Amino acid sequence: MGPVGFLVMALLGVMASSVSGYGGGWVNAHATFYGGGDASGTMGGACGYGNLYSQGYGTNTAALSTALFNNGLSCGSCFEIRCENDGKWCLPGSIVVTATNFCPPNNALPNNNGGWCNPPLQHFDLAQPVFQRIAQYRAGIVPVSYRRVPCMRRGGIRFTINGHSYFNLVLITNVGGAGDVHSAAIKGSRTGWQAMSRNWGQNWQSNSYLNGQALSFKVTTSDGRTVVSYNAAPSGWSFGQTFTGGQFR
Repeated sequence: MGPVGFLVMALLGVMASSVSGYGGGWVNAHATFYGGGDASGTMGGACGYGNLYSQGYGTNTAALSTALFNNGLSCGSCFEIRCENDGKWCLPGSIVVTATNFCPPNNALPNNNGGWCNPPLQHFDLAQPVFQRIAQYRAGIVPVSYRRVPCMRRGGIRFTINGHSYFNLVLITNVGGAGDVHSAAIKGSRTGWQAMSRNWGQNWQSNSYLNGQALSFKVTTSDGRTVVSYNAAPSGWSFGQTFTGGQFR
């Protein structure tokens, strides 16, 4: 992080979301798995996180159905999930996963026979290793209940700057608290704050020329809280580099 500290501001209000917020009860859903025993097939994905190991998400990840994905705004949110009402296949305990991908609908199949991620179903396609912590592999699909929980992260929010001059594409990862970024802004050392637009997943875009300027970032999550990371990237930053800022506590 830069020489200037970061400021955490708690803002009132709750932003609209298609998934339950904190403090709600358990919601019924179903879960399957994908990606293989080493979860290598879960890398990349619709949230843009790339290598989930190096980003710190590991194998505790899930692809969300349309009803939960919220067109990508749910990327980074965390869910506690437990297997229920299936004594043959369920295992005791619960898991906490991060939303890192989209489970697309399969309209050629019925909702109760292969079209598990079709609207309006709430469904989690889990990385295989974490699925096997709550259910047996042979189950294939199990009934579950879930609830939103705060994301616990190590270190600060990370900003990976991609793109080129006049097209700054910033991937925002390792977000604590609500985890799901709903708005972002960027400030160069010679500019004011400028709102960023979400390009896809958690890649946020600015079309300003910011080369040679120290960069500050403002991140707001679905619960209305904001973290401002001043001078997170020094003036000598280059495209492809990652910088660390403040964090939700």
